[in-house]
Amino acid sequence: MAMKDASPSYLKHHLLIAMPHMRDPNFAQTLTYLVEHNAEGAMGLVINRPSGLSLADVIEQLDPALQAISACQSLPIFSGGPVQTERGFVLHPCGPQFQATLELGTLGLSTSQDALFAIAQGQGPSQHLIALGYAGWEAGQLEAELIANAWLTCPADPHILFDLPAEQRLTAAAASLGVDLNLLSTQVGHA
Repeated sequence: MAMKDASPSYLKHHLLIAMPHMRDPNFAQTLTYLVEHNAEGAMGLVINRPSGLSLADVIEQLDPALQAISACQSLPIFSGGPVQTERGFVLHPCGPQFQATLELGTLGLSTSQDALFAIAQGQGPSQHLIALGYAGWEAGQLEAELIANAWLTCPADPHILFDLPAEQRLTAAAASLGVDLNLLSTQVGHA
């Protein structure tokens, strides 16, 4: 009987749900959108950790003269991960193209400042998530963490990404798999 070709399953456009026993402070209780995952490694954005900054704060740094709409004051910027924390990433549904927009199937990831300026002026994509920094994994690292049960995974859901408040995203992603993380946390580590 021929061996089934064991091609690795890559999780681009999936969500990584941190398991309750995750101790790494960068990722404890996080929900991460995987932008890229291949043989070279993986890159993702943590989407449920507000940085405490608003879009207004960031625009003030980038272009103090820009007239931003008042909604920017309450538009949260997320801590996307520990790598390159000064770089901005805007996740949005496909359509709008900015100077640097990477197509990710149904989503786009824009890394150029014009995306931030457009949103700040009320002309950007109506749905968006803005993060500073990203999470990176070396080749094979994420696979090893998955084998070690550090993460649950589910397909990315635009509703979770764009509609839900940050504090509900992790629970909602787990619920999409029928998992209650609060129940898990009582069972894990009591072998």
